[in-house]
Amino acid sequence: MSEQLTLSAEVRDRAGKGASRALRREGRVPAVIYGNNEEPQSIHVEEKLLNKLLGTGHFFNSVIMVEVDGATVRTLPKDVAFHPVTDRPLHADFLRVSEHATVHVNVPVRFENEAASPGLKKGGVLNIVRHDVELIVDAAEIPDDVVVDLKGFEIGDSIHISAVTLPKGAKTAIDDRDFTLATIVAPKGLKSAEGDSEASAEG
Repeated sequence: MSEQLTLSAEVRDRAGKGASRALRREGRVPAVIYGNNEEPQSIHVEEKLLNKLLGTGHFFNSVIMVEVDGATVRTLPKDVAFHPVTDRPLHADFLRVSEHATVHVNVPVRFENEAASPGLKKGGVLNIVRHDVELIVDAAEIPDDVVVDLKGFEIGDSIHISAVTLPKGAKTAIDDRDFTLATIVAPKGLKSAEGDSEASAEG
């Protein structure tokens, strides 16, 4: 299960582009907490700390406890806007959630057991179609990842969501089709020798 992360924040008194620029010069990132039938709250957080949490690799599927004015607000990160050139975070949005609220989160897909896949052993290539899956899950039970066991898959096989055991209580947001997570494709070397010679001539 994803760990709970903590982020300290301060109330943002002034709105507007000028105020936001001034905050960024001080190493702060403007942000907003919204949702749960409460008024949106404008805050700002330390850029270094936000970057540290972003660097965990599971920021967007973790509960973030935002500490502001002596109170702790349970949130899910919904969006972070980045500068197109410097990649510095410019703004963050956090959604308030109650402890056991049902939430939509994108959870990374992790493939394991490659050695047990006959197709990959023969030189097949794992072609990942989806790097994450949107799950509907209890906010207190958000998984770190969705694990796909590659055991037994051959060249030409498609791995669908139905082949995956989802974490307890979780279901996929897409429920009208058995969507593909990955395929195992033949390597170029397994194709005809004629095709190989054409490929080498082109290369």
